[in-house]
Amino acid sequence: MASPSSPKKSSLSKQTSTAGRPPQAVKFARRTSSGRVVSLSRDDDLDMSGEFTPQNDYINYTVLMPPTPDNQPSSGTGQGSDSKPEGSNSYQTSRFGPEARQMSRRVGAGDGGYGDHGGGGNNGTKTDRRMSVMKSNNKSMLLRSQTGDFDHNRWLFETKGKYGIGNAFWTPSDKDAYGPDVSMQDFMDKPWKPLTRKVKVPPAILSPYRLLIVFRLVALAFFLQWRIRNPNPDAMWLWGISIVCELWFAFSWILDILPKLNPINRATDLVALQDKFETPTPANPRGRSDLPGVDVFISTADPDKEPPLVTANTLLSILAVDYPTEKLSAYISDDGGAILSFEAMAEAVRFAEVWVPFCRKHNIEPRNPDSYFSQKRDPTKNKKRPDFVKDRRWIKREYDEFKVRINGLPEVIRRRSDGYNSRENMKERNIAREKNGGETTQEPSNVSKATWMADGTHWPGTWLHPTADHAKGDHAGILQVMSKVPEPDPVMGHPDEKRLDFTGVDIRLPMFAYVSREKRKGYDHNKKAGAMNAMVRASAILSNGPFILNLDCDHYIYNCKAIREGMCFMMDRGGDRICYIQFPQRFEGIDPSDRYANHNTVFFDGNMRALDGLQGPVYVGTGTMFRRYALYGFNPPRATEYLGVVGQNKAPAPIVQPRSNEDDSETQPLALASHPDLDLPRRFGNSQLFAESIAVAEYQGRPLADHISVKNGRPPGSLLVPRPPLDAPTVAEAVAVISCWYEDKTEWGQRVGWIYGSVTEDVVTGYRMHNRGWRSVYCITKRDAFRGSAPINLTDRLHQVLRWATGSVEIYFSRNNAIFATRRLKFLQRIAYLNVGIYPFTSFFLVLYCFLPALCLFTGKFIVQNLNTTFLTYLLIISVTLTLISLLEVKWSGIGLEEWWRNEQFWLIGGTSAHLAAVIQGLLKVLAGIEISFKLTTKSAADDDEDMYADLYVVKWTSLFIMPLTIIVVNIVAIVMAFSRTVYSIIPQWSKLLGGTFFSFWVLAHMYPFIKGLLGRRGRVPTIVYVWAGLVSITVSLLWISISPPDNKNSQQNL
Repeated sequence: MASPSSPKKSSLSKQTSTAGRPPQAVKFARRTSSGRVVSLSRDDDLDMSGEFTPQNDYINYTVLMPPTPDNQPSSGTGQGSDSKPEGSNSYQTSRFGPEARQMSRRVGAGDGGYGDHGGGGNNGTKTDRRMSVMKSNNKSMLLRSQTGDFDHNRWLFETKGKYGIGNAFWTPSDKDAYGPDVSMQDFMDKPWKPLTRKVKVPPAILSPYRLLIVFRLVALAFFLQWRIRNPNPDAMWLWGISIVCELWFAFSWILDILPKLNPINRATDLVALQDKFETPTPANPRGRSDLPGVDVFISTADPDKEPPLVTANTLLSILAVDYPTEKLSAYISDDGGAILSFEAMAEAVRFAEVWVPFCRKHNIEPRNPDSYFSQKRDPTKNKKRPDFVKDRRWIKREYDEFKVRINGLPEVIRRRSDGYNSRENMKERNIAREKNGGETTQEPSNVSKATWMADGTHWPGTWLHPTADHAKGDHAGILQVMSKVPEPDPVMGHPDEKRLDFTGVDIRLPMFAYVSREKRKGYDHNKKAGAMNAMVRASAILSNGPFILNLDCDHYIYNCKAIREGMCFMMDRGGDRICYIQFPQRFEGIDPSDRYANHNTVFFDGNMRALDGLQGPVYVGTGTMFRRYALYGFNPPRATEYLGVVGQNKAPAPIVQPRSNEDDSETQPLALASHPDLDLPRRFGNSQLFAESIAVAEYQGRPLADHISVKNGRPPGSLLVPRPPLDAPTVAEAVAVISCWYEDKTEWGQRVGWIYGSVTEDVVTGYRMHNRGWRSVYCITKRDAFRGSAPINLTDRLHQVLRWATGSVEIYFSRNNAIFATRRLKFLQRIAYLNVGIYPFTSFFLVLYCFLPALCLFTGKFIVQNLNTTFLTYLLIISVTLTLISLLEVKWSGIGLEEWWRNEQFWLIGGTSAHLAAVIQGLLKVLAGIEISFKLTTKSAADDDEDMYADLYVVKWTSLFIMPLTIIVVNIVAIVMAFSRTVYSIIPQWSKLLGGTFFSFWVLAHMYPFIKGLLGRRGRVPTIVYVWAGLVSITVSLLWISISPPDNKNSQQNL
């Protein structure tokens, strides 16, 4: 404890001690501009008049150190160790450097395998830190708030775990855990700031929400008990079907609602990120970015269904993103090996040379040119540069010419190939003529119709006229670096009369590479998952960004700062435990009414936000930023096991030791790894360069060790070393790792990378990471991070849902079922993943329940014997509580009521069509071994330039229509028939008619979007269709009455 040196401080201390209270720890006060003294302490009864000099706003005060665990009196001094991470440079002459080999010895060491940069524990006694007292000045962090007042919240946050950081500090002679290069002035001039924060849902919404869930659970239990105890002896089969369906619906609702008990929101601080990683310092005078590298992946497969112009716009939005150019790399995986995609990307890179500087100069948003020029708002809003209008007019003309070149590429490629083939054919004939003594032969030419590149060489991928070694599924691997590694420092442009004035604008482009993996007959290429893994290996050789952002070809970057938003979570305290950042999917081109719930806001804004309060959202295939090290199958540096029935007991997860190469998984003791997902990967292939890159990627992905609470961090400035340029051996190695044989006898697709064996490889890959103890984060930005397209046609939408549901059935019948998860998966997270595999099976019960109202109307019976007060009361309570829960869910998730209703409608449509077919397909695969093939979702719309929603009205017949159409027809006929029978009855039973009709209308109301989809464009359906539908219904109902007339005797008995 320090003693004051001035008499004024002594009098203050004496005054507080005579008050009969123990002395306070810290007392703050300041003089306002009017001369009044304001107390900033919790004690407002301090008499401080006349105790201050006019030169200072703050008094000299006494700090009393409490006997905390960090401050124990001791006569000895502890010996602390200050570990420094090995290898601060990211690359050396051998591309990854000797430090990569040093760090690789520690890769896979499990939890705690890496140094705790930011302070570790000491076994010795703590030093008796002597406190000094100093006077506050204008640089004090007490004046760091916006109003100039003392920021008490910041003071509490920055002193967490350590005392004495305020106006008091440790003397320089004392050794602390901050390291020798960090002084107290760093804390005074630049306070540590978190990059993210949690924003909890208001208790006024969340508490009633949870209470209603509990109340409805109790009501459901009593209702089901009453239903079981009160059967309907007149129609036991109807009662039995309804009971089974209601029990399953209750179980399904519980699986869906339990993971929603803890929704949260998150916010990021981009200013703090820039201050921490990009602010010039004496050690970094140029202000080079210390942010880690990011590799962005684009996946495409068929240029016919995924137009190259859409893919090119996605690439342009990536190249223009607001992230350090030297730290960004882009890759496109063309799994079809099409020359059209290749040349379209080359055109896009050429156009990017003017588009990217234009976006930087005028701060354009969004940076997808097609989306930017299609905006309806005023483009000059908030634009202040006088040359903006001229620049925009010029770049618009350049983009129009770019589109024309892209659209004309198929014809250009065809004509070029025909010209080269004719020349080759002529050469072949001349050679044959020379061999035949100058006479023309009648033998046909053996020259194949090749596809030619612009440089006059054969295209190594798929030809327009496929032949051996040049067809889909049988072609060589292709890797072309179209944009080289940029300079480490900005390259400013200059005025150009023919182009734009880019003076003072960075004109560099990020590195971009075109990748098409090798495909050969006889190999299982594992669809999209295999293409993504090939791109992971190639990018590890070329750029090795510690983070990977994967996008579909039609999902472009709508918010140029989206990568920075995600990086806030990865680089914040505890970010080393995050495996991926999932962004919500937002869609364009959806019809205003969102007929088929394409926006899917209930899932993205409701379910995913709720999972963020548990262990994190599921991986949904696109718009995801991965930690490369987690994607390689390693465990997090720290993990927690959840023990007990519902995981109520927490315990640190044990360290999993790496297996030696001689050890086999079958002979390894179970004590080392109780679950196969927890084993550390060891077989990555025979590329030494790739093996060396693993440790480098892990080290560069660590957060900055600039605070004592940051664990497993790296020192500031360790990523300032620029990347070396690519050389021929490096590119050759990248080509080797995308060969079709590289994955033989490796763990790719089993434990490493995207997981194989399911059409929904995204969900399985995310589940494996969560199963190892990693966490994920849901990042909802104020401006949408990404936007894409979705199929608005009913048939395409159902096929999309069919693929998702089929993947869920595969998950349920595989080892990826959450029932077999490790203890590192939270209980409610396990419930959420269990629901992912179970929800398609609801389709069986949903189809039966949709036929029940019609069966009741046909037979004149009901699921209960009488519509008594008890049944109606239970039905009212369950319905009202469900409505209130939905309203509160709409409130905390921010979705609209119309969006919620559209989701309910399509849940019934998809459940009776696509989900049912998915279950049947899944059972066929499990029982009979029949493989499942899915249809690639078309990204283009119908050929109608006048109506952007023309595809909405196109009717494409599919077998998925059969079951919903049958349900609609049966319920309509049943309503007409029951009404006719009741009207012609001597004693009408209106109560049973009302009950059956109500539920039939409930089914038809949910099927309304399906009916509109079958009718096509409004006004084009002939009136005769409605007339015939009515005549058929009336005829069938009268025929039923004549065959089975009303039983008046039974009616009288029932009454």
